[in-house]
Amino acid sequence: MDRRSFGKMALGLAAAPLAHAQEQSGPPSRYEASWESIRRHPVPDWFNNAKLGIFIHWGLYSVPAWAPPTGELGKVDWNKWFYQNPYAEWYLNTIRLKESASYKHHVTTYGANFDYYDFAKDFNKGVASWKPGEWASLFRKTGARYVVLTTKHHDGFTLWPSKVKNPNRPNGPFVERDLVGDLTKAVTGAGMKMGLYYSGGLDWTFSSDPIARMADLRTTAPQSEQYAAYADAHWQELIERYRTAVLWNDITYPKLGKLPEIFSKYYNEHPEGIVNNRFGVDFSDFTTPEYTRYEKIVDKKWESCRGLGFSFGYNRVEGPEHVLASGDLVRLLIDIVSKNGNLLLNIGPRPDGSISELQLDRLNALGRWLDVNGEGIFDTKPWVRSSAKEGDADVRFTRKGDSVYAFLLNRSAAPNFTIPRILAAEGSKLQMLGVAGDLSWSQKGHDLEVKAPGRLPGEYATAVKITPVPWQLVKE
Repeated sequence: MDRRSFGKMALGLAAAPLAHAQEQSGPPSRYEASWESIRRHPVPDWFNNAKLGIFIHWGLYSVPAWAPPTGELGKVDWNKWFYQNPYAEWYLNTIRLKESASYKHHVTTYGANFDYYDFAKDFNKGVASWKPGEWASLFRKTGARYVVLTTKHHDGFTLWPSKVKNPNRPNGPFVERDLVGDLTKAVTGAGMKMGLYYSGGLDWTFSSDPIARMADLRTTAPQSEQYAAYADAHWQELIERYRTAVLWNDITYPKLGKLPEIFSKYYNEHPEGIVNNRFGVDFSDFTTPEYTRYEKIVDKKWESCRGLGFSFGYNRVEGPEHVLASGDLVRLLIDIVSKNGNLLLNIGPRPDGSISELQLDRLNALGRWLDVNGEGIFDTKPWVRSSAKEGDADVRFTRKGDSVYAFLLNRSAAPNFTIPRILAAEGSKLQMLGVAGDLSWSQKGHDLEVKAPGRLPGEYATAVKITPVPWQLVKE
């Protein structure tokens, strides 16, 4: 997670957009290794239009798959967070804290002398039977336009056969299958973009001191010249080998790293590639609030990431009470898109690539809803305001061409409903996605009164298409 925004997220606030937005003069014909040149990189249309991505946390931590389901990031006291960390992917750090429930679980289940990296045997055994094409089909069915895979999380274990050897673990363990390459081939073959996550800010093979409090994030982040060269070489290898569409770094990046050289080369070879805001520098194509979102429309492109439950990595402890309900997931996506954001929704697979029924249920529900209502989500832009809340009405808006889509989040059994504070032009056409025919409507002062053909259709939220674009009374 983004070290700089970690504390802000505890208050439910997203990291503010970076001060230096991309220049408006257009991209250069060739990017130079300078921030002035790199800042001219525009956010590509594909990312603006994508709206939904799938995040995958998969690694050695998927074997124990255990963490106390303490609560969401930002809703747990920071004095308790690291000892009661609900992120299963932080298992190695948490078992280093001997007062933690994870340490007690580890000792009871595996023994006090069982080394975390010995999970590699079971992980490699599991991934041998994994079928990446099944993942790609599932993600496409869900409605995702892009996928981001963890190539190296904080434990330092890489999911590709890197030629860059770890000086602290020259004998491994190593992954026995090119998971990054196999998934990249399946995802791009299914028509989606492939992005790669890399933990540049933490690597517990370079620093074994446990993180028990916020201040430890700074002191345990490796900053040596050796580690900077190691991380640089990894990113360069990932870019060259897999032609990734997204550089999704985490926590921060070593100060001695050569980011201008990496970014300029990346943009010259992949002009539609994008870079997130977790490299610890004053540049990014998009920001990444975690388990939170912006309250209003934000001009700078952003992407909210979160797990379906409290963890990113698979956590066998999580039950239905810890996982987003399908309706809440749909409404979350709508709210984010209405404010110029994307949702990067995480799944945590088991070592063999299987996905829990809880996670599959939510993905399938989201896909069914998007089959009917995706027209108002994908390839849209924010309208002049994201929402209208008045009385029982709770509405979000998007725009595409000459139409505005109004999403009714607070559904009722009544066939009539109100869209507050907009004025429709005379002769406007209102259509409910998934229902044939036009809707009857009338202007009642500043509100649109709409009569639906019986009970509101579909699940979770209803979309109404208004053509032409109506006048609005309040601008965000």
